[in-house]
Amino acid sequence: MKILEKIPIRLDIEEIKKELHWKERPGASVGLLEWIRVAESLLKPKILYKVSYVEKRGEDKVTIEGATFSSRVLQHNLEAVERVFPFIITVGSGLENHACGCHDLLQQYYLEGLADIALSQAAQHLEQHLKRHYGLTLLSSMSPGSLEDWPITEQKSLFSLFGETEKRIGVRLTEHMLMIPRKSISGIFFPAEVNFLSCQLCSRKNCPGRRAAYDGNLRKKYRLEEE
Repeated sequence: MKILEKIPIRLDIEEIKKELHWKERPGASVGLLEWIRVAESLLKPKILYKVSYVEKRGEDKVTIEGATFSSRVLQHNLEAVERVFPFIITVGSGLENHACGCHDLLQQYYLEGLADIALSQAAQHLEQHLKRHYGLTLLSSMSPGSLEDWPITEQKSLFSLFGETEKRIGVRLTEHMLMIPRKSISGIFFPAEVNFLSCQLCSRKNCPGRRAAYDGNLRKKYRLEEE
């Protein structure tokens, strides 16, 4: 089990404007720069991950270190995989708490967006770290709750792989399977021959977090019913 804390986060103003669909107004960039400075002072990214091995495969199930996960898609993706990398990533509660205390809803929106960008960069950092340290060329990942096939209730099994997560990186799981701090993500990285993104199997329209186009043919490959 490993913890990464020295995680570079780069909040570039031009990239942020593009990512958050910033509408330029006279003097507005000065305010955005100030929000970026606030965010940089409050972000405390941490990564918890471990090297794990698939122990058993069943029909639409896979067991990793004694934890059984029920997902047709996950089982299919790990069909020829032995070594996987479960993870939990957070940027801490500082920026989240500051955003919640803002009376300016626009400022709150952009601070939340900055936290999401930082979280995404931390996930990219972990991916590159795993590739370098374990000699991997292509990694994909899945997260509980990203697909109906692998619901958020599977968080409990994932967290069981790590033990006392709150002591280790300050992340806990609620009885409703939500993570606290809220700006946290969890999942499993795994070696892949082709890049897989859960978005490819989700037909939800106008999703702000979409990273790949929906692929109905891929749903058929995984034997999922059309939505």
